[in-house]
Amino acid sequence: MNLFHLIPELRRKLFGRFWNPMLVTVIAGVLSALYFGVTGTFWAVTGEFTRFAGHGMEWLGVDPHKLTYIEQIMHLEGSPIDRIDGWVVTGMFLGALLSALLAGQFKLRLPKQKRRLAQGFVGGIIAGFGARLAMGCNLASFFTGIPQFSFHAWLFMLGMGIGTWIGVKVVLHPLLLGKPRLEKAAHGPRPMVSTTPKLQPWIGLVVLAVAVVLVAVEFAAGKPKLALAGLFGVAFGLLIQRGQICFTSAFRDLWVTGRATMAKALSIGIIAATLCTAVIISLGVPQKIMWASPGALIGGLLFGIGIVIAGGCETGWMYRAMEGQMQYVVVGAGNIAGAGLLAWGWDHWSLYATLVEGYPKYNLVSEWGWGGAIATTIGLMLAFYVFALYWEKRVRYKADRKGQTVLMKAGVARKEMA
Repeated sequence: MNLFHLIPELRRKLFGRFWNPMLVTVIAGVLSALYFGVTGTFWAVTGEFTRFAGHGMEWLGVDPHKLTYIEQIMHLEGSPIDRIDGWVVTGMFLGALLSALLAGQFKLRLPKQKRRLAQGFVGGIIAGFGARLAMGCNLASFFTGIPQFSFHAWLFMLGMGIGTWIGVKVVLHPLLLGKPRLEKAAHGPRPMVSTTPKLQPWIGLVVLAVAVVLVAVEFAAGKPKLALAGLFGVAFGLLIQRGQICFTSAFRDLWVTGRATMAKALSIGIIAATLCTAVIISLGVPQKIMWASPGALIGGLLFGIGIVIAGGCETGWMYRAMEGQMQYVVVGAGNIAGAGLLAWGWDHWSLYATLVEGYPKYNLVSEWGWGGAIATTIGLMLAFYVFALYWEKRVRYKADRKGQTVLMKAGVARKEMA
């Protein structure tokens, strides 16, 4: 087989179908630990979104450096290309776009119900506000926060679980569901024509070339950490698009259909990240520990509500936007606005004084030792896995029983009519 036949075959095998979510989360967990070891910070995105909000304030003539949250916590300096977080976010966008193009899955589209745009923006604001109140989103306060052995991440997870349940109740309300639209069905069989645009993989290669050049330029400029952050970002973006990794679906699917595929995948991915991160920390890289405060719990609650209303979490909206789903560009704008709103309210609404100040930064390793911290973290994630498995079977059992009841009633009705 020559090279011209090998490349399309390789692309078909890698991008012809989505990847196993559990495999993807394990790889992402290991890579997140390596990223932490290389850069000294964890994989996160909403911190950079808050800095984006700070740049937006500057464009509007507002000095963001007067806000404690942006100046002292976010350390707004330079532009995104001067920051590690800026490079990982940029890389994630490029990686997700690259993946979508190589798979022929990019298509510009708007939701049929235009009010979904407003819903996405509002949900994005709530999620962005909650994420920054909790000092991180589903990454820094969950997927990469728990492996840091920071107790605040467990408070966030609890709040997020409750928040997604509330969010499901909200979005299933008739006011948000809207009226069903009936469309005329097409007559006859549809023609079997490939819908994969042939040009997309070539555009994907251009995106790959751009990413390689950007990383190479940073290496040449003597900025290896920024270059590596961009490289990791591309890998993260490719993984979340190929695995369709959305933390919203992990919880929402549990509450709506009982489907536990993503929840189980995340639990195993976090265990992998925990073990690898523990090794990195033991080598001397300082942990990232945040306040175990009501802010973490309430922030998780708001985040959970917001991501369900918006239809996607931080990783979810990022890869969907790169697939051409314009609704999620609006969700992203809402995230940035919500993060900026939190930064404003940190001082002006006394959020720090009310919900954060005085509460400890609780480090499980310092308090319980390595054995206790690792055993507790892995044990709780396995418990979450078992809960997801139980919930999946419980919901399916109830659905089966309900279906059997309907069939029995239908059978009785047929006999009475005979």
